[in-house]
Amino acid sequence: QVQLVESGGGLVQAGGSLRLSCSASGGRTFVSYAMGWFRQVPGKEREFVAAISRSASSIEYAASVQGRFTISRVNANNTVYLQMNSLKPEDTAVYSCGAIIGRRVYDARDAADYTSWGQGTQVTVSS
Repeated sequence: QVQLVESGGGLVQAGGSLRLSCSASGGRTFVSYAMGWFRQVPGKEREFVAAISRSASSIEYAASVQGRFTISRVNANNTVYLQMNSLKPEDTAVYSCGAIIGRRVYDARDAADYTSWGQGTQVTVSS
């Protein structure tokens, strides 16, 4: 099973930016997995943020982040990124990356379909 490690979280003021990284190791080759970013606040379910296909040719975003966040991947580096701009206090959450096999990106919004997860990184946006 692939191991995932997120980094890049932190505290930022509203309107600021952060770039999250998710590095993969082990398991199948990285290009075998579509990748997704989710976020979670205490007491709530994991919320879909963005997903990217194996070749990066297809991308999906949650409506709440469309136009502000950008997901990308560098397969040679086994890494997926989430560039977050114009951050809002409601973006505060633990952000996790997940790996998924056998799903089209447009059908990759359910956290239950992901096979591997990182430990998450905290993003806090102050007003």
